[in-house]
Amino acid sequence: MAGKGGWHGMAGVVTGPVYEDNLGAALDWKGRPVRCRECAHQAINAMGLCAKGRACIRDRRARRVEKFLRGNPELADDYLDHPYFEVRAGAARHASVFRLVPLLEDPEPEVRAMAVLRLPEERVRRMIHDEDTDVRIAAASRLTGADLLPAVRDAAYMVRITAVRRMPGEMLPLVRHDPDPEVRAWVARRIDLRALPDMAFDTDPLVRREVAERLPLDQLRLLASDSDMRVRFTVAERSAEEDLFAMLGDEEPAIRELARERIAAVPSLAARLDQPAVVQLVNPTRPPKET
Repeated sequence: MAGKGGWHGMAGVVTGPVYEDNLGAALDWKGRPVRCRECAHQAINAMGLCAKGRACIRDRRARRVEKFLRGNPELADDYLDHPYFEVRAGAARHASVFRLVPLLEDPEPEVRAMAVLRLPEERVRRMIHDEDTDVRIAAASRLTGADLLPAVRDAAYMVRITAVRRMPGEMLPLVRHDPDPEVRAWVARRIDLRALPDMAFDTDPLVRREVAERLPLDQLRLLASDSDMRVRFTVAERSAEEDLFAMLGDEEPAIRELARERIAAVPSLAARLDQPAVVQLVNPTRPPKET
């Protein structure tokens, strides 16, 4: 017989159970086979609201636990103190928010993080100092304003990135010299345009490219001669057509071609593309001008 949690055979040979989610045998968190007859939820099983190997609160697989809780959220409160952390974490996702505060002290970071994601901001401020990085990331994703200041100095760059993506613009100059270029790139995406030109001199080209994406057109000349061709290409994409003549001599063919194409698309400028460069020759019969 083949089917959900059934057995698969070929030419009369039984090869083993097939589970709908391909997560393997239905075992509990101690590695023992799950047996529906030992479960307290036989009534909802009979109604099709749970199934061994697919949606089961006793299974060690988090996905199967989540399917059970998603289908039976009213039972989540009963599992907040379960000995298996995957069950507690899943239950925290669906339980009443009024039951979650004790989970901030849970020994497992996954459970604490889930509680942080659901509790009101005023309840989770202190969790920005949690010993676990994932919990601090969760806290940074919930906090606002000055409550994010501890995250600016966090040792984990993902905590800092999460904070940078949420903090108000007036706080971003505090982070524009962050040691990690990915954090600085996020600053460049969000910082006030008046503070952005200072970041045009960042040591990382990917940060400078983010700057080039946002700089006002009249300030793009700051990056027109950048050492990285990706930055210059962005400048060539965004600059006003009349400012692109200087880029016709760029060392990168792709940038020269882009500059030429954009100039050629403007009739008033296209004619200048074929004009020979004006070279001032020195008259050999005239003595050099004394200085």
